[in-house]
Amino acid sequence: MSHKKIPLLSLILLIVTAIDSIKNLPASALFGSELIFFFVISAILFLVPTALVAAELSATFSEKGGVYHWIDVAFGEKWAMVAIWMQWINTMVWYPTILSFIAGTLAYLIDPSLATHTWFILTVVLTVFWSVTLINLKGLHTSAKINNFCGLVGTVIPLLFLVALGALWVFTGKPLQISFDTKSLVPSLAHQGNWVSLIAIMASYLGMELSGVHVNDIKDPQRNFPKAVLISSLFILLSMVLGSLAIAVIVPVKEINLIAGVMQVFTQMFNAFGISYLIPVMTVLIVIGSIGNITNWLISPAKGLLHAAEFGFLPPFFARKNANGVASRILLAQAILVSIFCLLFFVVPSINGFFWFLTALSTGLYMIMYVLMFLAALKLHYKHVNRPKVFKIPGRQLGMWITALLGLTGCLATILVSFLPPDNVNIGSASSYISMIVLGNVITIAPIFLFYLYKKMRPLKRR
Repeated sequence: MSHKKIPLLSLILLIVTAIDSIKNLPASALFGSELIFFFVISAILFLVPTALVAAELSATFSEKGGVYHWIDVAFGEKWAMVAIWMQWINTMVWYPTILSFIAGTLAYLIDPSLATHTWFILTVVLTVFWSVTLINLKGLHTSAKINNFCGLVGTVIPLLFLVALGALWVFTGKPLQISFDTKSLVPSLAHQGNWVSLIAIMASYLGMELSGVHVNDIKDPQRNFPKAVLISSLFILLSMVLGSLAIAVIVPVKEINLIAGVMQVFTQMFNAFGISYLIPVMTVLIVIGSIGNITNWLISPAKGLLHAAEFGFLPPFFARKNANGVASRILLAQAILVSIFCLLFFVVPSINGFFWFLTALSTGLYMIMYVLMFLAALKLHYKHVNRPKVFKIPGRQLGMWITALLGLTGCLATILVSFLPPDNVNIGSASSYISMIVLGNVITIAPIFLFYLYKKMRPLKRR
């Protein structure tokens, strides 16, 4: 029985709403006009290679997709476990950043000064995350519709609004906080602080590999998938660059708040143009979009970890599902872990510092998974040469090597840069920041060895 194919426009919307997020714009805006250079470089070194590799791998293994399966076939289940753990633990570290963004945005409905109050942020963060977790325990039959609605209403509309108002601000001759001369646009690559912007920008592109799962559900994928990737990548690139610039031209860099920067800009713009009555509407839209973003990311990594539990890397306790077919114990375990991560609010010297530290740590962790994915793509390109593919990266062997090497370069550069302290965020001393990043990596990566040990001590039959 044939099923209805996804039209090109729907696929573009699926990719855009899964990746495009207004949350990362204030962090990118910190780097002023130089962010244009880094956004373009990051798209070439990461965004497009990730989408193309994920599409070819999804097309090669159409019967069973996902990072765990690809890396298992290429390098075995131990490395597959590393990949899926990196994907899962990165989201655990990432959740407090999107949750604190929601809290900072909600503060504008009550009192904007609350965006800098740790107790308010923490209360909202825990309430929202536990509520979304409990809702997901009931099953996600309508999740695709909810996510698309939240993405369109809460991401695409506010983004377009932000860009339009930013353009209006520039063209009506209002004061600009950054300049657009050649010296400002092309950064000095010798300065370490400039490279740190890669973290904020790469964080804007994470998740592109998820688009590959749709490759078998579209009409004429060899022609339409690259077209969808190209169009959605261009839209994501343009919206991210223009949205970040809208913040950078209006808010002085020292005043940018990483968790409330978007609402700072909307408040300033709406007041300047006499439409301040729209502030509550925009606040609600952005919160809807962000909650949709969390829901989007809540189940997929949990499913990957459930897969690892079924293969004996975790106790059977975690492999059990509830009556709705949801990996309920993994969802509850991650809610507890995220709650613990949120207590870091009280350790880091500023809320901006907290936000930046978790963004850098989660991005670095996710990049380890991408390194394994690019290496797996290279190996499987030769290992499964006769396997039918719905989609192939253009250019045969050379095309695959160029794509994978570009992707690996972007990933390795981002991992290295994640250890560098930023110049314009209060993260305490450089040595304490580096120590925290090193410790964060050790604590989050170490459990993998415990999983190996657990499986060795208690061998289970592979299903």
